[in-house]
Amino acid sequence: MTQQQILELAIKMGTKADLRGVEAVAKYLVRQKKKFEGLSAKKQADFDKERLVNPYMDSGVWNDSGKPVKKAMAGIDVTSGDIMLAKSLGVDTIINHHPLGKGLAMLDGGMHLQADVLALCGVPINIAESLMKVRISEVGRGVHASNSYKTIDAAKLAKVNLMNVHTPADNLVADFLKKIIDKKQPEYVSELVELIAGVDEYKESARRGSPVKIFAGSEDRRAGKIVLTEITGGTEGAKNIYREMANAGIGTVVAMHLSEEHRKNAEEAHLNVVVASHIASDSLGMNLFLDELEKKGIEVISYGGLIRIKRGKK
Repeated sequence: MTQQQILELAIKMGTKADLRGVEAVAKYLVRQKKKFEGLSAKKQADFDKERLVNPYMDSGVWNDSGKPVKKAMAGIDVTSGDIMLAKSLGVDTIINHHPLGKGLAMLDGGMHLQADVLALCGVPINIAESLMKVRISEVGRGVHASNSYKTIDAAKLAKVNLMNVHTPADNLVADFLKKIIDKKQPEYVSELVELIAGVDEYKESARRGSPVKIFAGSEDRRAGKIVLTEITGGTEGAKNIYREMANAGIGTVVAMHLSEEHRKNAEEAHLNVVVASHIASDSLGMNLFLDELEKKGIEVISYGGLIRIKRGKK
């Protein structure tokens, strides 16, 4: 497989696991095509045509020699040192999780997914979009000053291939957790924590000092309606969304991470928030993807905090 084929596989898997459904992702791409066709010739020339085929622009190929990938280094956060390590190990590419380059600069663009998921959970779409618009703008301003090509430049100088898979992997996490939650139907928050904590990546994360934690609410409270609105969709959602979620009948939110302001707002809305450790969650999504790569004959070496758990070949 080439890096482009690896990215296409990630997009395919991410689309299949998308909480919005495959049809919603297809409609998004149709909208992008219509926008492109409605532009002037000059603006079409400046349009990033990757947006016509990639619904997850926080993922991409950033340095590519075009050669087939037989050995890959895969992890959560890449550094210039990791690039030199990859070169010394003779790997064909680095597959990072967190966004790089244009993918980081466009992180806010993928956050619209959260509004759609919130709507599926009962929050009126006009409210979800309105509140998310504020948060998306905030994230956009935050990443605007990022030195997002520093690591990519290092990879180019070292002649090491580099790519990243972000939202597609996060979609796999959300889909995985939703399925086990739907199957077990935990009644109390403590049961939800126990269920997530029983997944291998979270077990190892707990051994490393970062267990699944209750950030808002308590273990003795009923979970009510459980949603995974803050597992995928770029980063944390709107800070003031929790009251609307409570009004929509949501009782518990499962998140990857939670700022103090988000936590306080969730508490005030009487919501429970269970934080499934960030790196463990990222590892789970990457592992589900990397298992598929290994089935295709690609050797995977883990780095950068990845808790590599293999779920075997089918």
